Amino acid sequence: MKKQALITGATSGIGRATALRLSREGYDIVATGRRAERLEELRHEIEQAGGRCTTLRFDVRSEEEVRRWLSPLERVDLLVNNAGLAAGLEHIDCGDTADWDAMIDTNVKGLLYVTRVVSPKMVAAGGGHIFNIGSIAGTEPYENGAVYCASKHAVHAISQAMRADLLAAGIKVTEIRPGMVETEFSEVRFHGDRERAAKTYQGVVPLTGADVAEAIAWAAQLPAHMNVNDMVLMPAQQAGAYYTVRK
Repeated sequence: MKKQALITGATSGIGRATALRLSREGYDIVATGRRAERLEELRHEIEQAGGRCTTLRFDVRSEEEVRRWLSPLERVDLLVNNAGLAAGLEHIDCGDTADWDAMIDTNVKGLLYVTRVVSPKMVAAGGGHIFNIGSIAGTEPYENGAVYCASKHAVHAISQAMRADLLAAGIKVTEIRPGMVETEFSEVRFHGDRERAAKTYQGVVPLTGADVAEAIAWAAQLPAHMNVNDMVLMPAQQAGAYYTVRK
């Protein structure tokens, strides 16, 4: 029986690249997201390459939708909690509370809702692997990023506690914490301002979604007795949240 991978936020960036990469590794893919057209394009690409892909359109911020769409799944061998976003880049006294709600509801509560439905299936099956997509912001807070950094601090803490909670059940937990990755991330953060988003990556060769997907694929194929608890990925030109060399 082929293994099945569930990837949230699979319509773009890291999630989409991970779905394609794990499909090449032989996984049947369950891809979730909010944009039906993007999900259909992904399904078509995977099936054209000989893989299998099921798409589920829902919003991880809704516990009711998460339970409705994910509860019927018979099994999940690998879960990638990828759905997430940054919204806004202002000092705390100028922040938009709607942006704050979107980040907390997606990055923290959405991850928890999905994990709450999927993890019992892994416990019942006697194993599985959960990947949580965090960020270097989870340990390196920066100016103008208070709430986004807080949400990724939460992902970091949840991942560590999740590893302990699921240890006896034989379930692996890996947090991937990238630095600068060029996806739609900055466009979303700046509410569609592409010019401002592009400046984020000026003078830098950033990571890509495919780079992060490669790291997930590598960690997923390690022997049963090995687990990567925490993996930090950065462009060669970046050493941390405050250290980037631009050329």
